[in-house]
Amino acid sequence: MSAPAPDGRITRGTTGLNRLRRSDRWSVHDPAVRRAIAAPSALAVDVGYGARPDTTLEWAARLRTVNPGLRVVGLEIDPARVVPGRDGVEFARGGFELAGLRPHLVRAFNVLRQYDEAEVAGAWTTVTERLAPGGVFVEGTCDELGRRCCWLTLDVAGPRTLTLAWHPGFTGRPSDLAERLPKALIHHNVPGERIHALLTLADRCWDHAAGYAPYGNRVRWRAAAAVLAVETGGAARAPRRPVRDNLLTVDWGFVAP
Repeated sequence: MSAPAPDGRITRGTTGLNRLRRSDRWSVHDPAVRRAIAAPSALAVDVGYGARPDTTLEWAARLRTVNPGLRVVGLEIDPARVVPGRDGVEFARGGFELAGLRPHLVRAFNVLRQYDEAEVAGAWTTVTERLAPGGVFVEGTCDELGRRCCWLTLDVAGPRTLTLAWHPGFTGRPSDLAERLPKALIHHNVPGERIHALLTLADRCWDHAAGYAPYGNRVRWRAAAAVLAVETGGAARAPRRPVRDNLLTVDWGFVAP
C-alpha cells in the first residue's frame, strides 16, 4: 500500500537554531503533552520543520527528558528538504495527513501562518482525526528569533487553549504578541472580538503592576497575571512555578472568534 499524498503546500521554510525554545520548554511541563507522550510506544511528529531540521532535533531532545524512548518523526512536504535521520530522529516527506502515521503529539509551527484563514479549520481536522487516542496537536507561530510565540493546543474535539510566551526583556507590553497570533486569531485582533479584549485587559493588568517594575519584568508579569486571572474568572492563567519566560494560557472559549 502506497503512502498517502502529502496534504498541504510548500512554504518559505525559514527556521533558526533554538527558535522554538519557548514552546519546547513549555511542552515538557504541560500536563496534556506529558500524558500524551508518556506511553512506551509514543510517537511525536513535527510537521513542516523547514529548510533545516534543527528545531525538530531540539524538540526531540526536550521531549525525551519526559520519555527517553519517544519516537520522533519530522515531516516536510518539499522533498528537497527531507534529510537523513540523525540523533534517533526520522525524517520523511509528508504534510497534514501525517504520512499515514498515528502520533500521540503533533507540532506545526509557522506553517498555517502562511495559509489563508479559511484553510485553517480543515488543516486542524485533518491532523486531529489522525491523532492516537488522547493525542495533542500544538499549532503556532513565533518571530524570527523566537522571542515572541503564540500557540494553540487541540485534540480530537478541537481547540482547547491559547498560550502566549515572550522574552521578558524584549517585549514592552502583552499586546506586542498580537503580530504573532496564530492564523485563526490574528485577523480578529480588532475591537469587538474576544482576542482583542483579552490583550487589552492584559495590558491594563500590566499597567496596574507598574510598581513591580524595579524587580524586573518577570516579577511584574507574575503580579499582572494574578490580577488577570481574577479578572477573567480563571480563564487566563500563568504558571504557578517560576519560569524563564513570561507565559499566559487562556481557555479557547475565552478568545475564540
